[in-house]
Amino acid sequence: MTTADIGQRTLGTTSSLTVSTLGLGCMGMSEFYGTPDEQSGIDTIHRALDLGVTFLDTADMYGPFTNEQLVGRAIAGRRDEVQLATKFGNERNPDGSWVGINGSPDYVRAACDASLQRLGVDHIDLYYQHRVDRSVPIEETVGAMKELVEAGKVRHLGLSEAGAETIRRAHEVHPITALQSEYSLFTRDLEDQVLPVLRELGIGLVPYSPLGRGILTGAVSRETLEAGDSRAAGRFPRFEGEALDANLSLVEKVKELAAQKDCTPGQLALAWVLAQGQDVAPIPGTKRVKYLEENVGAVGVELTEDDLAALEQAVPRDAVVGERYGDMSTIDA
Repeated sequence: MTTADIGQRTLGTTSSLTVSTLGLGCMGMSEFYGTPDEQSGIDTIHRALDLGVTFLDTADMYGPFTNEQLVGRAIAGRRDEVQLATKFGNERNPDGSWVGINGSPDYVRAACDASLQRLGVDHIDLYYQHRVDRSVPIEETVGAMKELVEAGKVRHLGLSEAGAETIRRAHEVHPITALQSEYSLFTRDLEDQVLPVLRELGIGLVPYSPLGRGILTGAVSRETLEAGDSRAAGRFPRFEGEALDANLSLVEKVKELAAQKDCTPGQLALAWVLAQGQDVAPIPGTKRVKYLEENVGAVGVELTEDDLAALEQAVPRDAVVGERYGDMSTIDA
């Protein structure tokens, strides 16, 4: 399979970036989902590029800092194949401790230079503000990001988990190419206000956690969440107690529909996200080649209107139990 088989999608209309239909989230290669495995991560990125998955996503906070270095090593010699996205704004210390959200112009400039160095590249294709800093006007933050574009360090700008009004204000300062936010069969709140604004302004959507942090693959249970996995550490209420039981019962319905389509539950869930529009390019994360290959198979799953209706009946918008984060205070509404 190649890029021609997977296809491409265009994010943004005013400042457009063409990416592979399916991207690869690299975060879990370094942190959060069990034991990091650098070599497995590099192997997965190499296999992704061979399969035509060329839209790679990282951030300075992952590791912290080590995930950008891993991605940089993996794409050395193949930079021209890659649409490289990274993020700033969730500030952490080298020991992993949390500093806070930082959108100050000086920090934007310093963070970009540090990311370029760690990645070993001369430009970033898509640079996101990872979370909105409510203490700094969005116009100031995006103004500094605009300067990075003018300096040739960044090609396109993005936001992550930004609300509708913030997106409008940011887009007035410089065209926003993409919004990265959580979106899946299990998380659909952005359909109310955010998605209409994206479509109005011509901004693409990059869903992260399109598999509901793995639960929609059908492979998650209480027993499979290993020590060190943030899903078992209280950060995500949907993976706790009765909420997990209720949500796993929804996954059983997805499994039944997947069997009828002769695909895996994860492929069906990804196909649903892909069916939401040609301006949608999800970035399922994995650190294993076999799961990457399974995810790529979702591109070939064609859903009819009846299939989509059946999925939405199996997983109604309000059926999922629990907030997506234990602390929702960093999400811009």
